[in-house]
Amino acid sequence: MQYNWELKTWPNFTFSTKDIEHDLYHFAQQTGEVNALLKSLPDDIRQETLLEMILSEAIKTSEIEGEFLSRRDVMSSIKNNLGLNKTPDVVKDQRASGIADLMIDVRNTFLDELTKDTLWHWHKLLFTGNKYINMGAWRKGDDPMQVVSGGVGNEEIHFEAPPSHRVIGEMEAFITWFNATKPQGTKEIKDPVIRAGIAHLYFETIHPFEDGNGRIGRAIAEKTISQTLGRPVMLSLSKAIESNRSAYYQALKNAQRSNEISEWLKYFVAIALQAQLEAKQTIDFTLRKIKVFDLFREKFNDRQKKVLQKMYSFGIDGFEGGMTAKKYISITKTSKATATRDLKELENLGVLMAFGSGRSVHYKIKD
Repeated sequence: MQYNWELKTWPNFTFSTKDIEHDLYHFAQQTGEVNALLKSLPDDIRQETLLEMILSEAIKTSEIEGEFLSRRDVMSSIKNNLGLNKTPDVVKDQRASGIADLMIDVRNTFLDELTKDTLWHWHKLLFTGNKYINMGAWRKGDDPMQVVSGGVGNEEIHFEAPPSHRVIGEMEAFITWFNATKPQGTKEIKDPVIRAGIAHLYFETIHPFEDGNGRIGRAIAEKTISQTLGRPVMLSLSKAIESNRSAYYQALKNAQRSNEISEWLKYFVAIALQAQLEAKQTIDFTLRKIKVFDLFREKFNDRQKKVLQKMYSFGIDGFEGGMTAKKYISITKTSKATATRDLKELENLGVLMAFGSGRSVHYKIKD
């Protein structure tokens, strides 16, 4: 079986937009609405929404690769980087600091041309403190770079990247293509999602690093959309991808069999649209949170405020498993009777919604 990079047509991708024109239009429409909505928000709410979006992308791009980071550590790292903490928080997990720094750098430099140094810098940020990865350098060696699943003796090879000796040339061609297709470039691709979809597939096919290709490839996709739109995009592609990780890997696997990539773009455009719709939901969620604390400021006690802040900090996906009396006790160091009464009061106020009964009762934030 031949892979796309082994074909004579590589890397001249061909595709049709016939089946995705509606989604492309819908994406552009939703992007405009999100941008208008953000401009209408007070600065503090806009900043909070931005932080939630960066946090979501950092957490989910890591989860796709099987790394589960502390939301608190990642958020602390983001705020440290942006100078929002008067006294920088201590973050022991260097992975959290690395992915946060990468996300911020992608946003801050979206207009810059892509270079080898940019990609190497991102790689170094991602693997800060890692002694086992050759950071900031293309992969080397004679062993094939394969994407494999399954146990020993039952391995399934999904894809094999070009050999290491081809990486330098392939990446030079990729970087040239990327910069030529930007706005006002010699080979400009005007649609941001089409360009991002090709860029992501192109980079993932080359797989130029020992590790971290997926996370950096998704960062490239975000940079591509932002660059083509002319402003940092407000969405989390990784959150949309992670919701059905197997479909993502299957779409990549199928796309790496041919250089006719209409089906891949159909998948990618749908993911981008899903991500943009989820961004609108995140903005709505942030507004609801602000309204809840404004409306019931005098009715919440300190315990309830602390617990609600904890629940809201988990974003639109919600506090895992919901809030229970046991968790409430753990967070507030109060009695069971007080925890039960506080939760019931929040339910009566319409802030929380109860599910289950008896000992299995748990609460979630009410829409």
